[in-house]
Amino acid sequence: MIQAAQVASKFTLFTHHAKTFPNLVTALRNSMLRAGVFKNEKTAEEQVVQVLNFDIHLTKDFKGKRYVERITECIPIEEKNEYTFDYRNEKTLEGKFDKFFDNATHYFEKITDRKLYAYRNILEYVDGEYIITNPITDYNLKEMRMNMNDVDLENFDKFVERHWAGKMKQTVSVSATPIDEGSSPKRRGRKPKTT
Repeated sequence: MIQAAQVASKFTLFTHHAKTFPNLVTALRNSMLRAGVFKNEKTAEEQVVQVLNFDIHLTKDFKGKRYVERITECIPIEEKNEYTFDYRNEKTLEGKFDKFFDNATHYFEKITDRKLYAYRNILEYVDGEYIITNPITDYNLKEMRMNMNDVDLENFDKFVERHWAGKMKQTVSVSATPIDEGSSPKRRGRKPKTT
């Protein structure tokens, strides 16, 4: 499934049983390792993350009714060269050591604990209604727009403007909370039964 999604396809749909988005990434990574497609965990996970754009997570309530609980966007984190050569400008040996150890810290973080993706909910079912919580990244918006006809594109742009005007240039952060954080905490899932 991952290999098929990497080449010549506009999109790939599949089902899964993971409870959370990180669990989905881990399960797909482990399946690729077990199948012998990859031998390195990071490489396998990187391939999974490059294919997953959105996770539409359905759940079933106690009455057996299924509904979309959340839509989560996967945001691959590109590897950046954060090394500096500032040590050359330092006058003291202590300053040079400080800059050297800053670079060494970046190196070891990349080698041992590099984060490959971030994720954030863009829609959640809260207190019986759907709440738009975070904007979709510019990259995915652009990709979605390229696959729409003129009528769909116009409606989509109105939707984006209505829900995310002024929020599109925010720094990508991992968040599962609604943007309106001043209100009281909301209960996820279906509305409570009223008598």
